[in-house]
Amino acid sequence: MIRALGMMSGTSMDGVDAAVIETDGTRIAAFGRTGFRAYGGNEAAVLRAALGRWPGDAGVAEAAALSEAAHAALAADFPEAEVIGYHGQTFAHEPQGRGTHQAGSGAALAAQTGRPVVWDFRSEDVRQGGEGAPLAPFFHWACARWAMEARHLDPAPVAFLNLGGVGNITWLDPTAEAPEAPGACLAFDTGPANAPLNDLMQARRDLALDEGGRLALAGQADEALVAAFLRDPWFDRPPPKSLDRDQFADRLAGVSALGDADAAATLVAVIAASVAAGMRWMPQPPAQMLVCGGGRRNPAIMAVLAGRLGLPVQPVEAAGLDGDMLEAQAFGWLAVRVMQGLPTSAPGTTGVAAPACGGRISHPN
Repeated sequence: MIRALGMMSGTSMDGVDAAVIETDGTRIAAFGRTGFRAYGGNEAAVLRAALGRWPGDAGVAEAAALSEAAHAALAADFPEAEVIGYHGQTFAHEPQGRGTHQAGSGAALAAQTGRPVVWDFRSEDVRQGGEGAPLAPFFHWACARWAMEARHLDPAPVAFLNLGGVGNITWLDPTAEAPEAPGACLAFDTGPANAPLNDLMQARRDLALDEGGRLALAGQADEALVAAFLRDPWFDRPPPKSLDRDQFADRLAGVSALGDADAAATLVAVIAASVAAGMRWMPQPPAQMLVCGGGRRNPAIMAVLAGRLGLPVQPVEAAGLDGDMLEAQAFGWLAVRVMQGLPTSAPGTTGVAAPACGGRISHPN
């Protein structure tokens, strides 16, 4: 077993999550310590200024250096880790166009931390014709196997819904022999999640998020806007499929005419309606929906999800997992998987032609 430190800075850009995991790249032996480093106001501004930009564009080098320094500072708190899984910061994602851009050099991070770093997880998948996202599904399978063996889950299909900046879902069969086995995993981005809601709160209230869903719970969703949003042809496209953070900005422009509470309630309804629209692609209904990411802490989102899906919706803690650190843990697990030369994506998760092993390994020297 290898002790790995997974590190993740998502599209919400609130900071860096870090989590230790012990694994051989297939089985989860143990979950270790976790940590978080928040981005300061100036740091977040530097990162946001680089959104939508590509290597060589103005501000990208500065943002990449900031990402490397922030991750190195947090990694110093975890001397027990033998290897680091570094996702970098996503600024642009066009798998059928220019590719995918996660800023930050694993080689630079390896030099700063003195430990091997596995990074650039998405590019190889895109090069082989995949979407490059989502990459957590194989880890969701490992988590479900762990939870099933610990008797937290029944041996039945289950869905993991991650609500970060963008929503993504994994339908999986925990009894499958491996995550890359045919029929083991189906995954795809569902639509917008916290990003538009957080942007609304920042613009309207100068707040990072709708704490406790209070604003959304006080409002009334504009169902006509929700219905119009779902008419985007993207929702009729079969998975696998992935999204850029701001792909639906034009579709959501109508929210600007609503009051604060109704705007927040409408964006929450859009999140849930997007997930409900994605249920049609699943091989069979899951026994339950386990929600991870920041969205599971918003009671408005969880309530509307349960109402629209008609199946049990619970935070992943119900299965003995840590919903705040699942993505960071995923990149620790994936780092070990890359070191072992095992697949990190498959046709059912990213649309890549055949199971592929992505990621690069950089050593301190």
